[in-house]
Amino acid sequence: MSLLRGINVAGQKIIKMADLKMLYQQLSFENIQSYIQSGNVIFNSHDNEVSDCSQLAKKINQAIFAHYKFEVPVFVITPIDLQNARANLPFDNIDVATDGSKILLCFLSDFPNNTISNNPIALLTPYLKKNEHLHIIGKVLYLHCEDGYGRSKLTHSNIEKKLKVNATSRNLKTVDKLIALAAKNIS
Repeated sequence: MSLLRGINVAGQKIIKMADLKMLYQQLSFENIQSYIQSGNVIFNSHDNEVSDCSQLAKKINQAIFAHYKFEVPVFVITPIDLQNARANLPFDNIDVATDGSKILLCFLSDFPNNTISNNPIALLTPYLKKNEHLHIIGKVLYLHCEDGYGRSKLTHSNIEKKLKVNATSRNLKTVDKLIALAAKNIS
């Protein structure tokens, strides 16, 4: 599946999901299904020339640029990787119905320990409010914002600048929905 960053936000980088699905069909992807307007696309690829997620992301990125003439960071992750990210959720006693939109899973383009200080949490802590909780496991940053992410000072810009990575986030409710959709897509 692919997660596109920064499309259809505030009237910028507009891509209709029906058009995006057609673009994915042109890339010979199968079983294409989009979820909401933020660039979540579940698909199957049987491209023997493209063997890993980073190559698929590059292929999608290039196709979007060729068609729309703007850059979009593209993250391709497997359903298993998404399930593992969900299973590693470091917050106990989370009620998805109540807090699912207040918990973000931020997918990083690289491991954050590649930063100069090798302490990514320390780089981001100054942006956290007292009731916000941050963990990083592998290439996933977990953020629980009790007041909602819209009120947090830990923005994507700050995450990317401080950790020197690209990032895209989905809230826990969206992650759960994508896992369910991917399971249906496989069967």
